[in-house]
Amino acid sequence: MNVPLINIENVSKRYKNAEEYSLQNVSFAIFKGDKLGVLGPNGAGKTTLISILCGIMHQTSGKVTYNSSGSKHSIFGFVPQDFAFYDELTALQNLEYFGVLYHLTRKEIKERSENLLSLLGLSSVANKKVRTYSGGMKRRLNLAIGILHNPSVLFLDEPTVGVDIQSKNAIILFLNKLNREGTTVIYTSHHLSEAEEFCSKIAILDYGKIIAFDEIFALKATHKADTLTDVILKLTGEGYRDHV
Repeated sequence: MNVPLINIENVSKRYKNAEEYSLQNVSFAIFKGDKLGVLGPNGAGKTTLISILCGIMHQTSGKVTYNSSGSKHSIFGFVPQDFAFYDELTALQNLEYFGVLYHLTRKEIKERSENLLSLLGLSSVANKKVRTYSGGMKRRLNLAIGILHNPSVLFLDEPTVGVDIQSKNAIILFLNKLNREGTTVIYTSHHLSEAEEFCSKIAILDYGKIIAFDEIFALKATHKADTLTDVILKLTGEGYRDHV
């Protein structure tokens, strides 16, 4: 029997002083090797769910079970939408700093930093302050920091937002490589065409509830849709979802 790597059972979240729940009775399973896209309109609960799964915050009710050895600190990698590094440091200095937080040895930090900077096209600027970087370079450094400790599960919140097509392509190719090598990827984005090409499974959230969960081809067949965008519009409607 294939045991889920992460099992989510009836997870709900209501923030302090909030009238409504941000998540309501969310249940699904994530298996080793999945490339799972968590999608939905603004305010659907995507970032809240990702934050709970990777241990940044706790659910109000429900249960999340992790069937893997090691601590969440060692097996999880998290690449947030906001840049999580120090602008006044160089790329190498940032990686050295976060490598110490990950409890890596000096040798591990040196070898992994050099390898990641090379793979992500940052070797030539490794000793330049990050504040001089382009948006795409900063995105790639953000990714390098999140995977420096070789996590077996990688959480990505809008990993390609605001970058040029070359950086976007490089990031997706690199994530596919990680996945082929065994990393389980949980990804959220508003780039639906990118999600359709990258992900194997999709969880669609709306108003804090899971309204669809399946492989992409099955979702398109079920809803008689040509694209993932069509599926989401059919399920969530075409009205504006702006929040003040």
